[in-house]
Amino acid sequence: MARSIPFTQSQRLSWSLSPRLLNVLSLVLLLALVLLSLSLGVAEFSWQGFGRWLIDSAAPLFAIFSSDTASQTISQAANTDMQLLLVSRIPRTLAVILTGASLAVAGMILQTVLKNRFVEPSMVGATQSAGLGLLLISLYLPASSLLNKMLVATLCAVAGMVIFMRLIKHLPPTDYLMVPLVGIVFGAIIEAVTLFIAYETESLQMLSVWRLGDFSAILAGRYELLYLTGALAIGAYILADRLTIVGLGDAIAINLGVNKNLMTWFVIMTVAIISSVVVVTVGAIPFVGLIVPNIISRIMGDKLRHCLPAVALMGASFVLLCDIIGRSIRYPYEVPVATVFGVIGAAVFLWLLLRQPKAS
Repeated sequence: MARSIPFTQSQRLSWSLSPRLLNVLSLVLLLALVLLSLSLGVAEFSWQGFGRWLIDSAAPLFAIFSSDTASQTISQAANTDMQLLLVSRIPRTLAVILTGASLAVAGMILQTVLKNRFVEPSMVGATQSAGLGLLLISLYLPASSLLNKMLVATLCAVAGMVIFMRLIKHLPPTDYLMVPLVGIVFGAIIEAVTLFIAYETESLQMLSVWRLGDFSAILAGRYELLYLTGALAIGAYILADRLTIVGLGDAIAINLGVNKNLMTWFVIMTVAIISSVVVVTVGAIPFVGLIVPNIISRIMGDKLRHCLPAVALMGASFVLLCDIIGRSIRYPYEVPVATVFGVIGAAVFLWLLLRQPKAS
């Protein structure tokens, strides 16, 4: 198992910012992005129509003044705006927030337990194994429900992560860069097997939908599984102190009475379920669980009780920002959020690696 790579005091001082202030700023940014996301889209939407709908709903007596044709037309437009908001805009925005927050939390707890800052769900075989499971059940049991597909994808993700954990046991504890390298190679092997099966069964087009995360097809009734990822993120916050202790090392965890194996299995199951639900619902999105935890750790340190709320807020904000960029670049067409986040995430991660910390 690779040793932990904590950030130095000088690195954290160069990013000095109050955790409460950071959370407030992240929340304000997220609210602003939510309003922008609700306003953006191909279909016409106006906040005036939404306000008119609220007035008509709260004060039915106003209908007395709506007897003329013009007022009835305005009311119909207001109802259309409300339907658009409830069926498309709000579900999509909630799906983006849940996806970004849960992937960021999954990356944070995975880095803590593996004691390595360069891993995330797609670097330990979880995302690729979930995609393989989803392809297999879609080929052999095409009439399966979405829940059954998620269960099979979760089992495959757990199996992939267990194999990865077995592989890194044989690595030297001081060579922390070998862990992500092994993960990348392991994930590439699983992806190659998945691609070969899809090619032989003429399912490449179906596979491409899961490999590129995209929220354009999200409507009411098609995203509710993502609430499970939010519940798992809350569970990780409840167990944050125990996970932090496990990240300090086996000896400290034993001395403080924390069951390391139980916490490790909790992380494996949490990361596997989050990865599977995201792949089944919107497709794979890279770098979220890598970039956001590294940024927050540089600012706030390694204590999960303090970091996880900021990680969730920043993860949701980053993914929502990339979704808005993808919807705006080629309006009215969309660029998949996985592509936008992949480009931005790669640039941010290289900057994090190459940035020289200031002297304390």
